[in-house]
Amino acid sequence: MTPFRSPSQTIGSIVRGFKIGVTKWFRGQENDFATDAKIWQRDYYDHIIRSCAEYQRIAQYIISNPANWGSRD
Repeated sequence: MTPFRSPSQTIGSIVRGFKIGVTKWFRGQENDFATDAKIWQRDYYDHIIRSCAEYQRIAQYIISNPANWGSRD
């Protein structure tokens, strides 16, 4: 059994804090984007690659996936 971990010490909370910081910094800059511009991809799923085989499968998907883009209607 793993010990209880505070939500502030998880990878998710670290990524969330990073994204909040970058968003605040970005919106504070003078730029050509609206202040409500979306800067993060919605519904993005992070995944930790745990094996060489998994890495190769994901790399092949990234390489071959653009060929499927034209077939979507």
